Amino acid sequence: MATAEPLGAVREHVLATLRQDIIGGRSRPGERLVERELAERFGVSRVPVREAIRALVTEGFVTFETPRRAVVRTLTRTDVTELYELREVLEVHAAGLAAQRAGRDGLDRLADLLDVAARATERDDADTLTDVNSRFHDALLAAAGNSLLTDVMQPVGGRLRWLTRRNEEWAQQLAEHRELYAAVAAGDAERARAVALAHVRTNHRSTVRHLFDDAADD
Repeated sequence: MATAEPLGAVREHVLATLRQDIIGGRSRPGERLVERELAERFGVSRVPVREAIRALVTEGFVTFETPRRAVVRTLTRTDVTELYELREVLEVHAAGLAAQRAGRDGLDRLADLLDVAARATERDDADTLTDVNSRFHDALLAAAGNSLLTDVMQPVGGRLRWLTRRNEEWAQQLAEHRELYAAVAAGDAERARAVALAHVRTNHRSTVRHLFDDAADD
C-alpha cells in the first residue's frame, strides 16, 4: 500500500506553487484565494491549503480582506519604497563586503549566473531571468560572508523576487550586474558599494514606473 505524503510536504508543495503563481503574475493582485477551489486543484484537503495561505500572509504576498476572504496583496508605493530602502542599506553593504571577502568559488558562482542571465536575456525568458537575477543577489550576499545579513534579507526575499518580475528591463539589469561583478572581482569595495547603490535606485525607479506608470522620487 502506498504511503501517504506527509502533511508538511503537501503544505510546502502548495505553498511553493502558490508563491510562484504570484511572483510569476499568474495570480494577480486582488485575486481571491479560495480554499475549496485550491484544495480541488491540488487534490488535497483544505488543511495544507489553509496553512499555505497563512504562510503567504506572513511572507507579504497575501492579505485577508475579511477573516474568510484572502486575496493576493496589491503592493502600494509605500510597500515598494520600504523594500528598496531595505535593499539600499543591506545590499550596498553586502556588495562592499563581497569585494573584500569573495573567494574564487563565490566569484565563479556569480560569473556562472551572469552567463545564464545573458542567455535568458537573448530569449527574453522572464521566468528564468526573475529566478537567476534573484540568485545573483543571493550569491552576492553569500560572498559577503555575513550570515546575519542573509538571515535579515531572507524574510523579504520572496517579495523582492515579486518586484523583480514586475520590472522587465532585463538588458539593463544584466549590464548593471556585470558592472557590479567587475567591481567585486577587482576587490574594489568602494566601487562595489557605489555600483550597488546606483543599481538599487535604478531598479526602484524602473519598478515604480512599471507598477504605477510614473517615476519614483530620486
